Amino acid sequence: MIVYGKQPVLYLLENKRKVVKRVFLSKDVDKEVFRKFSGIEVLKLDSKKAQAMARGGNHQGFLAEIEEVELTPYKDIIKKSEFILVLHSITDVGNIGSIVRTAYSLGVDGIIVTGINELKFEGMVRTSSGAIFDLKVSHNKNIYDIINEGKQQGFKFYGATLNGKDIRKSEISEKRVLVLGSESDGLPNRVLKMLDEKVTIEMARKFDSLNVSVASAILIDRMR
Repeated sequence: MIVYGKQPVLYLLENKRKVVKRVFLSKDVDKEVFRKFSGIEVLKLDSKKAQAMARGGNHQGFLAEIEEVELTPYKDIIKKSEFILVLHSITDVGNIGSIVRTAYSLGVDGIIVTGINELKFEGMVRTSSGAIFDLKVSHNKNIYDIINEGKQQGFKFYGATLNGKDIRKSEISEKRVLVLGSESDGLPNRVLKMLDEKVTIEMARKFDSLNVSVASAILIDRMR
């Protein structure tokens, strides 16, 4: 797996060094930066090859080959967690990565991604600042499997909606699952009917909604 960009690559070297296999540089770097690569294989690339490896992304002359992200079976996450986040049909890699970073920082035990065919790990590693390597993540297309299994294990499901109960007034169960839907479509009606409670962030001023990654941060913090 290839991750690119100066800050993502340097962050991984500093915080997740064991997942970095080798580094590729297409520009000269000063001695202080180069010292960060100590013990790591460093290869020089021309700009054309670097651009190809980054698939046209803004690599800033820094690329790294890293270990693949290991997924966790969703049943293992449910059995060993108290606070779970389910992301349903969220496709924006930037949003998913930001949510992963926030979830890890605020104490979520695991994330289960549903409703999409595949996870684009390269972008998620970059936008989560490597937090995806520290948080249990699962991918299962069928959200109904997750809800049924979770309820059997005693979890209470809270779904983010525009017309739910103010999260500040909700009684939060010790075993809880927060379910977030896509910004365009929200959560399907069938999912809404299976929730234990619909919750929302009450606005101080008239406004439709918040970006899903921002909303997730607020809801997660208030459900801690």
